[in-house]
Amino acid sequence: MDKGSPIIRLAVFGSPVAHSLSPRIHDQFARQLGLRVDYQAIEATAEVFPQRVRELHESGGRGCNVTVPLKQIAWTLAANCSDNAARARAANTLVFDGGIFADNTDGQGLVNDLLTQPGTCLEGARICLLGAGGAAAGILAALLREQPERIVIANRTPDRAHELARRHDDLGYLETCAFMDVGAQGPFDLVINATSQGHQGTAPRLPAGCLAPGGLCYDLNYGAAAAPFRQACAGAGLRYADGLGMLVAQAALSFELWTGKQPDVKPVLQALQG
Repeated sequence: MDKGSPIIRLAVFGSPVAHSLSPRIHDQFARQLGLRVDYQAIEATAEVFPQRVRELHESGGRGCNVTVPLKQIAWTLAANCSDNAARARAANTLVFDGGIFADNTDGQGLVNDLLTQPGTCLEGARICLLGAGGAAAGILAALLREQPERIVIANRTPDRAHELARRHDDLGYLETCAFMDVGAQGPFDLVINATSQGHQGTAPRLPAGCLAPGGLCYDLNYGAAAAPFRQACAGAGLRYADGLGMLVAQAALSFELWTGKQPDVKPVLQALQG
């Protein structure tokens, strides 16, 4: 590491944010690449978040990550944004380069991690996306660009699923249904849990036969919030993966936006899995 090189100042904003793994992840990325990075976790409510971002920007920061519940506000702060952020109407990454540029690396991070899962191929796949909120909006465009055979968005409120599909219909055909109808739509090669139920200690119900042989249930959650869906899948004998790999993969994309350097996600993920 070149101790004479300037320190790259970064942060993650959220509420709560003290539990965030992002400082640890980005510290390991920086060590890999010989960069001096100061990455802080900053608690911020919706009311103070815009001011905190301006302070980081004006003090020479390079950019920041944004987590719940601030991603939609982050998108509105940017003068320019990527197509992914525009479609999601939310940003998990802000880049300070004169102005503020917003991106959403969640979807490509998910795709990158899915492609490391044994036997998982997205091209021509039959996918069920459980949930139509912010998490689903952040990943849908990236999934569609992989050219699956079909994607069905299942949501408790069908109107919300229809609206999400409408925002993406130029990228591919999308179907929608209620949660109770998932079983009739299957089997699927990939079922993605994009609901927030894990944070309440519950999980979406998986009807018998919804997953094709060799298929994968993937949870965008990780840690304690992933436990309910993991247990439901284990009880049904379904192959499961949590979202820790997605977390590291999306972080690597953010890091590359800020530094122009691409870190290796594998050793970082292995360290987090312990």
